[in-house]
Amino acid sequence: MLKECKKALRITTDAYNGELCSLMMAAAKDLEIAGVIIPGTVSFSATTTTAGDDEYTDNSSLEDELVLRAILTYTRMHFGSPPDYERLKESYNAQKVQLMHASDYTYYESGDGE
Repeated sequence: MLKECKKALRITTDAYNGELCSLMMAAAKDLEIAGVIIPGTVSFSATTTTAGDDEYTDNSSLEDELVLRAILTYTRMHFGSPPDYERLKESYNAQKVQLMHASDYTYYESGDGE
């Protein structure tokens, strides 16, 4: 996921890996709080090198494109000060609502007794 996120943001340096990983974790948590099932895991680990720098390992197993798109939109929205923040916010909220109402992405059970 980190590689896809950096590609979406047109970032080639590793300098922002920590912030990006944190934002992706926050996005996954926001979706979970809204009742969206995350198919797979969103997880990163950091190790400190002898030079004192942190290296991040992507332990994620997320393969669902809709959830990935929502996480990337959230990350783009909160990374830096994007000039299109409001458009990204509307897009993320629409993606989240769509996932919240899709039976494949929630624990929703119908109340009709079946």
